[in-house]
Amino acid sequence: MIVILVALIAMMWWQSRKAKQQQQERKDFRENLQPGTEIITIGGIIGKVVSVDAEYEEIVIDSEGSLLRFGFNAISREYTRPAFIHDDEVDENGNPLSQDADDEARVPVDNAIESADQNMDTVAEDAAEAVAEDDQAK
Repeated sequence: MIVILVALIAMMWWQSRKAKQQQQERKDFRENLQPGTEIITIGGIIGKVVSVDAEYEEIVIDSEGSLLRFGFNAISREYTRPAFIHDDEVDENGNPLSQDADDEARVPVDNAIESADQNMDTVAEDAAEAVAEDDQAK
């Protein structure tokens, strides 16, 4: 019984210590914000810091021409744009294609689009003929 009690107290102390450390990291981040830093708010708004008012704990960000004012607590973290790789840039195993292979890969796609357009036109004509024949049969 005592061992379980000691274990519970140790876990609570460890969680408390971890929470305080995270809180201190967030506080340091907010205090060290400089104009030009890209950030994301807890609501998902992405923008660059325009000004920081430490006295009132407010920050002004520019999000695509709109100036928005937030409290420090609304700032989630510094924003880093995730890397994006398009499916045309990798093979079926996820390995990057060379630039020459990329150009060659696009030609069949263009041809496939043209043939699909021709097939759609043919299907549309066949459907129109079938409707006309059905109308004549009635």
